[in-house]
Amino acid sequence: MKKRTARLLSAVLGCLWAATCWSAERPNILVILTDDQGWGDLSIHGNTNLSTPHIDSLAHDGARFDRFYVCPVCSPTRAEFLTGRYHARGGVFSTSAGGERLNLDEVTVADVFRQAGYATGAFGKWHNGMQFPYHPNGRGFDEYYGFCSGHWGDYFSPPLERNGRLVRGQGFCVDDFTNQALAFMRQAVDREQPFFAYLPYNTPHSPMQVPDAYWRKFESAELAMRHREPQKENLPHTRCALAMCENIDANVGRLLDQLDEWRIADNTIVLYFCDNGPNGSRWNGDMKGRKGSTDEGGVRSPLLIRWPGKIAPGTMVTRIGAAIDLVPTLADMAQIPLSQAERLDGRSLQPLLLGRTEGWQDRHIISHWRGKLSVRNQRFRLGHQGGLFDIAQDPGQRRDVAELHPQVVRELRQTAETYRAEIEGYDQDDRAFPLGHADYRFTQMPARDAQSSGDIQRSNRFPNCSYLRNWTKTSEQISWDVEVGAAGKYRVQLHYACPAEDLGATVQLTCGQAQLKAQITEAWDPPARGQEHDRVPRVESYVKDFRAMDLGVIELQPGRRPLTLSALDIPGGQVMEFRLLMFERLDP
Repeated sequence: MKKRTARLLSAVLGCLWAATCWSAERPNILVILTDDQGWGDLSIHGNTNLSTPHIDSLAHDGARFDRFYVCPVCSPTRAEFLTGRYHARGGVFSTSAGGERLNLDEVTVADVFRQAGYATGAFGKWHNGMQFPYHPNGRGFDEYYGFCSGHWGDYFSPPLERNGRLVRGQGFCVDDFTNQALAFMRQAVDREQPFFAYLPYNTPHSPMQVPDAYWRKFESAELAMRHREPQKENLPHTRCALAMCENIDANVGRLLDQLDEWRIADNTIVLYFCDNGPNGSRWNGDMKGRKGSTDEGGVRSPLLIRWPGKIAPGTMVTRIGAAIDLVPTLADMAQIPLSQAERLDGRSLQPLLLGRTEGWQDRHIISHWRGKLSVRNQRFRLGHQGGLFDIAQDPGQRRDVAELHPQVVRELRQTAETYRAEIEGYDQDDRAFPLGHADYRFTQMPARDAQSSGDIQRSNRFPNCSYLRNWTKTSEQISWDVEVGAAGKYRVQLHYACPAEDLGATVQLTCGQAQLKAQITEAWDPPARGQEHDRVPRVESYVKDFRAMDLGVIELQPGRRPLTLSALDIPGGQVMEFRLLMFERLDP
């Protein structure tokens, strides 16, 4: 804390001149985005159930926004952060099976910073497309380590990927992602290159898993702060979410300490926010709504920004802002021009961070998810069912005041109607899954993105981390609608599980005129796992350690066609349990 006290004094002195001038030197950028952590899950917002001193320090040493808005769920918020545009404009309409993908004509914040000479890296949950060029490496990030799905089935040393190649994680995932981000930043510092580091943590999203050291504090804790309808609260779930938030805080502390140690804290912008409301009914400042809701509690997020010497310590921004504002804000702070500025829905928040509120125009911010659409101005929220709520006087949305403010209702309703017309048909998806690309070596085709026929079953109704089972008939198939990008030869691995009594099935992979055949001859029957780390029962699929089997080399031609996995014979009770096909493009 002595380091932070000294830095705070430096920041106060620096702000005497920085109010009118930003440093000519390009700042480093560190963006931390958490998953399913609500506004109320920080001690700086008054929650005495937990302690988050390192995250809170960002507000003490910099700025926090009183009312900052994201989307009701994960992938849309990520898309809006990446592009500065509402998620529907980028084609994001779902959280899995391809609907989470961000259209390829969108320019991302990583594209902007890489073009400006920054080292760019992302470490954690991506959730905006898996197959290149939807993959992070195709969206401006030089380095990527993590998983591309919407959720993962085990948080302790799980299978992950590094730049498309499958790897095994090391320890608890949030600790691991932090380690990887620190290594990336260290390399950039050594090269004297500015960095843009994006840390999209995957907690406190379920499954509810956290290391023992954090769980012990909360396992039997009495919680003084409760949900506004306490009968709805699942206390074990809340306790684990709070433990996961304290683990996040510890990792934020590690990041800040390293910036101090490397002596780059004064030239590093650190930004912290969340992707939606809390994933449970727990204390959230008496707001209505949680994850999935377009009410205040479903879309209000913390936004904490620190830049010592530039942003005055303890700055409180009362004007509303949103995830769509972060691209123009960060580019403005780094003095990087935006070629796509006219396409943006967001605006730069830099004037508010500098205390320049004069002339700031009121605005409308849209919250939208699956037909539900709410509109916020500085004072009011128009709910998705038409009610109007004076958030300044009624933050819990308990009193509809539409009859008292008919003009406000008309204005906000017009914004909603205009937006609906602009995005009409955005969820009618005809995009194939890319398979093979001249600029990338690996392509995953997971069970998540597959269609299956007959009685083949998913391991869980949530596709993200699922696998396929109960494949018992030769008439049944697993298939993908793919677009082969680069002609050539590809080595194919099949990730499967099969008990000894079911060995012997011959599988065939077909893509146009190309075919591969192979027989499953090695037994691999791992148990389902993940539950050994769960603190409360999960809703997601359990997972398995699937085995990689070499199917051989297939020669593919460009074009759109089905990719089909079928069985020519089934000597046992089933073909196999299927998780993934991995394609590796071979050198010409």
